Amino acid sequence: MTASNPWATPESTESDTANSTVDTQASDPWGGAADADAGSFMSAGNMDTDTPFSLADPFADTLIPLQDWVETFVSWVVGNFRPFFSLIKAPIDATLQAVDVAFNAVPPLMMVALLGLLAWQLSGRKVGIWTVVGMFVLGAVGAWEESMTTLSLVVTSVLFCMVIGIPTGIGMARSDRAARIMRPVLDTMQTTPAFVYLVPVVMLFGIGNVPGVVVTIIFAVPPVIRLTNLGIRQVPEDLIEAANSFGADSKQMLFKVQLPLAMPTIMAGVNQTLMLGLSMVVIASMISVGGLGLMVLRGIGRLDIGLATVGGIGIVILAIILDRMTQSLGQDARERGTRHWYQTGPVGLILKLTKKQ
Repeated sequence: MTASNPWATPESTESDTANSTVDTQASDPWGGAADADAGSFMSAGNMDTDTPFSLADPFADTLIPLQDWVETFVSWVVGNFRPFFSLIKAPIDATLQAVDVAFNAVPPLMMVALLGLLAWQLSGRKVGIWTVVGMFVLGAVGAWEESMTTLSLVVTSVLFCMVIGIPTGIGMARSDRAARIMRPVLDTMQTTPAFVYLVPVVMLFGIGNVPGVVVTIIFAVPPVIRLTNLGIRQVPEDLIEAANSFGADSKQMLFKVQLPLAMPTIMAGVNQTLMLGLSMVVIASMISVGGLGLMVLRGIGRLDIGLATVGGIGIVILAIILDRMTQSLGQDARERGTRHWYQTGPVGLILKLTKKQ
């Protein structure tokens, strides 16, 4: 049989192959179908078929090659503006490293005490106690270093969002033309899915913590811009007229009238920016951003529900603590019950004790 058909497969080989196939399917009943489906799914969008144009199905072929245009444009930008993006990356990298080193250099118990005192000063004794409890839980479950990394990422992102967003919102409040130009840009930034930001950021900045801060800034900056604009525009006209009647110039009007009255609204924007930054932590971990988000991503990839739960609980605890702190920053003297910030909290307690002595 072999001499008449040199290409034939021996019967034993065929039976062995069949048996091995059956054994493989028995050991992994989902393997073959899943791999085939995954391969066809991943390659489905790249199949080019030439079909004649028909009015019955006019969109069978691509009419506008937007994908090719975007790829060409991004390649041109990367090739010609690499020094510009490196210049943008430098201050973010320096700030992130400084904040990260500062947070990780402090002993854990001292950091817990400092955050508790800060929360007590900003939001009251009850929030301070729960902050200490929450940070102690983060350390007890083995997520302290990741929590400090996430906290440094979020703090750096919020700082740059405030530096960019508050002046932009002031400019929009002073110019209706600037507001009309920025409004569709902000709408686009807020409606674009978060995953879409990852591809251009990786192309322009690479991967790591610094690109993660960049994508978080882009994703989280619109609320502080919008609410700064809204807060300044909602300042009562009679107060502005009173300031003008006393001879206030534009600088005095901004810093002594408009910004103090708009501060609750501006801090609401900072609060929303902070929450968006924390929500971006898990998504940004897909481009090698460390911290609690990477714990969640690894837990999902390994089907390790315990690891993912630890990372998720850590993000929730940080979100609650930072949310309560930033909410209190937007309160005025009437809501706080005191005229000055140093009359409450640990600072107020120290001042009272020194006066008694």
